[in-house]
Amino acid sequence: MKKMVVLVGNYGSGKTEIAVNLAVNAAEQGLRTLVIDLDKVNDYFRMSDRVDLLKEKKINLVSPTFAGQGVTPSNMSAAVASAFADDWELVVFDVGGDAAGALSLGRYHQDFEAFGGELQVYDIVNVFRPMSESAGKIIKLMGEIEGFARQKVTGFVNNSNLLTCASADDLRRGYDVIKEASRLTGIPVAHTTGRKEFLAEFLADGRDEKYTGSPIPLETYMHRSWEAFTREGL
Repeated sequence: MKKMVVLVGNYGSGKTEIAVNLAVNAAEQGLRTLVIDLDKVNDYFRMSDRVDLLKEKKINLVSPTFAGQGVTPSNMSAAVASAFADDWELVVFDVGGDAAGALSLGRYHQDFEAFGGELQVYDIVNVFRPMSESAGKIIKLMGEIEGFARQKVTGFVNNSNLLTCASADDLRRGYDVIKEASRLTGIPVAHTTGRKEFLAEFLADGRDEKYTGSPIPLETYMHRSWEAFTREGL
């Protein structure tokens, strides 16, 4: 059965890193995998920056800045439609963290409604990003994204980190905040993600699996500097 995973969330939450990891993991299992890059705003930190890696892993990419397969903004709609029409086993949508990105997803709501496979819409949360520091802020931002995207979030993902300063304590802080957001909304925590060593240390605490979900260790494929992160806020 075809599976689609839609990643939404705030700027800097780590959607693209998770999208690449999900795609690489699936491709290494022999699954026909497609990634749809709907981030039309953030040119600094994009899926298309890893074209060579995706080609190496035999992962197909649709992106507004990916010229390798002749995909341009003018024919993005037809290219995205292939996600629903072709025989992919996993399709990952990486949605920009603003209204424009969510609206880009919303235009395909009828295709999603007609989709007969498994659909998961994950809200990627990094509690160290603005508008994500508390359960109330997470819920408010999620509601705004859902309205534009015309999709309901099916699960939270705890991807709390401070980039090169990351530690297991970041995931612990994220756990406490996202647990409250899950409790208030009834939306489950689907996954906790992070670099292998930090994820292992966090899981060793023995926290409630209901609020950790399935762990996904992440390889670091996307690179950006802490200086640029703090200067640009991306």
